[in-house]
Amino acid sequence: MSQRKRSKGLGYSQVRSRSPLIVSSIVPFSVSVPSLSSNYPASPVLSTQMTDGEDDFIPTQVERRSQDQVNQKVSELVQFLLVKDQKKIPIKRADMLKNIIREYRDAYTEIVRRADRTLQEVFGLQLVEIDTKRHIYILINNLPRAEGEYLCRGKEKEKMGLLLVILSFIFMKGNSVKDSALWEFLHLLRVYPGKQHSVFGDVRKLVTEEFVRQKYLETTPIPLTDPPEFKYQWGPRAEKETSKKDVLNFVAKMQGKDPTFWASQHSEAEATTATT
Repeated sequence: MSQRKRSKGLGYSQVRSRSPLIVSSIVPFSVSVPSLSSNYPASPVLSTQMTDGEDDFIPTQVERRSQDQVNQKVSELVQFLLVKDQKKIPIKRADMLKNIIREYRDAYTEIVRRADRTLQEVFGLQLVEIDTKRHIYILINNLPRAEGEYLCRGKEKEKMGLLLVILSFIFMKGNSVKDSALWEFLHLLRVYPGKQHSVFGDVRKLVTEEFVRQKYLETTPIPLTDPPEFKYQWGPRAEKETSKKDVLNFVAKMQGKDPTFWASQHSEAEATTATT
């Protein structure tokens, strides 16, 4: 097979012939897959400059804080971040300021940095800024563990398996796929968006709302389409929690091939790894 043909991605005929194997990777989840949180960067410098509107609810008077006061705020912020992370909801800096920091604005930098350190040392989580303009953060898992070993269990683990398959499909198809192509692909895996799934529940809602809200996926409208169509791409959380190299290795394992079989994707994965 020529290099040109090899770079086209995961074809439907290949998926159809392998679909029972891929399905077994989702329900039950019996194969080792790359962790969706293994590609975390070094702890970022957290932005401390306030933007318009963020200080509307915070007194401007700067006071010297005692260590006990700061410790209390650090504890409150850690709890706030952990609650938000239970549903993987992106965290806005404005919400941290409004709900937790409040009149302790002068100690904001110290509180956030100490909360981040506590999350890493105690919970194995890392606070990462994914949107530097709107100052939006997520928590990613920072705990070392064997390949394929998830901290989540049950349905959450299975959802991550489905997500990995979707991310793999998007990458192998050139980093962007139409929604119609994604639904056709899932149909081949016996996962139907119009039917209630015993593990995933409402699959359409899971993909279009939950994965998008959690920033694993991004959707972009396709202009001049009737009915309206969208394209799916990796979201910023996916970029932080996994890598294209890991995803390509996963696809190669499912297909029983070497990653270099897909020349274009292999080159992109290696280039992406080299820059991180």
